[in-house]
Amino acid sequence: MVVTGWAHDPGISTAEAHLREGGLEITTGFAPDDAKQFLPRTAQADERWDEENFVDVQAPLLALAPRLWEVRAGDAVLAPRDASVQLLPGDNVSFRLLFPRVAAGGRLTLRAPKLGELPEGHRQFVIVFDERGSALTKKLLRAADAAIEVPLASGGGSAIDATGSAAGTMASEAESSDAPTFWGFLELGVEHIWTGYDHLLFLFALLVVCRSFRSIVAIVSCFTVAHSITLGLATLDVVNLPARFVEPAIAASIMFVGIENLIRRGEEPRGRWALTFVFGLIHGFGFAGVLRDLGVGGHGGDGIAMPLFSFNLGVEIGQVAIAAVVLPLVWWLRKREAFVRRGVPVLSGLVALAGLYWLLERTVFG
Repeated sequence: MVVTGWAHDPGISTAEAHLREGGLEITTGFAPDDAKQFLPRTAQADERWDEENFVDVQAPLLALAPRLWEVRAGDAVLAPRDASVQLLPGDNVSFRLLFPRVAAGGRLTLRAPKLGELPEGHRQFVIVFDERGSALTKKLLRAADAAIEVPLASGGGSAIDATGSAAGTMASEAESSDAPTFWGFLELGVEHIWTGYDHLLFLFALLVVCRSFRSIVAIVSCFTVAHSITLGLATLDVVNLPARFVEPAIAASIMFVGIENLIRRGEEPRGRWALTFVFGLIHGFGFAGVLRDLGVGGHGGDGIAMPLFSFNLGVEIGQVAIAAVVLPLVWWLRKREAFVRRGVPVLSGLVALAGLYWLLERTVFG
């Protein structure tokens, strides 16, 4: 699932694979805008899909479904024996594939060959569950690394083999993909802040009027602490605000800071750290939307710590890297009186206009 239409679009989708006695079931969820990429251009309608017009594209999507996943049990390729596609509430196009029972022992490989047809940078978070519903392994896939391997136990258990004879289930202690998933979420966090132009513009508007290193540290620290708090709370589903409220609020925060900079004529407002903390809480809900769209925290908190930590770490690394490049330039410019008197107000005015544009896009024209 993907939140579309905002200033940042990480391009994310989810997949859950369940090993059941009756077979291997894979459910994949895409945002409609991503699902449209799989269709011929003549079928890529601009209008929003609803129950009525989704019927027109259901047949070509159903024909596509078997090609979403290539499943191998050892060297054998398994063909799906059943497929379905439906439009679920919340703008989620859900594909369901059912594969034959998988023999115990060896390795099961799931590959998503269609990821290469999606926009560059698209990520798909895959979780594989055993018969008891325990997460066995997980991985963040991309076009260049679109496969996940699942080790199968050779010991006893219930029957899930391809011939119908008794065989072992997957071991709950199966080897996981935590290492690649850690780096995948870290990279996703960096990419999210680097392509999150609204978050970056908000931070720039705060820092462009800072007059000391101490105030810069205070601003960055308050923003970091605040968005980390709500990122964790929202991902854990302790506090949850819908994107239709969060995204306009983020745009409003950008517009507010730009206008305040104009009113102060480029001088640093008092108590800016407190304002940063409050608005940082709102931006944290925006960051959390990425993890929630990937299904992190959606299974009773199973495996939530690592994605939450690595994604947030990636956001901070990306944020520090941007600051390291921008701040020396800002300090150098602020030594010139003309920049403080004219440059900062002009930049602040552009920030306010960008915030207004995003606010209108996310409310009136959204």
